[in-house]
Amino acid sequence: MTDMDTLPWLLAAGALAGMVALLLLLGRAARRFGLGQAAPRSGPRRLAIQDSLALDPRRRLLLVRCDGREVVLLTGGATDQVVGWLP
Repeated sequence: MTDMDTLPWLLAAGALAGMVALLLLLGRAARRFGLGQAAPRSGPRRLAIQDSLALDPRRRLLLVRCDGREVVLLTGGATDQVVGWLP
């Protein structure tokens, strides 16, 4: 191999190393300044899964709290169904 054959490979490797270094620096800067993070929530959460029970490999029962009320949902079958609201 001559120097003319290795020069393009060295340039390509240098360019690749430079791009990787630039991406790492941009990632650190984004984390430092909080870019890409969800905004903090203001107020209480309105929807939450309280409990989950697997009935079989496809179907599960979910106990969901919504605005202070609880509902039982059956998911994973042909259609998802509301089993009922709890008092």
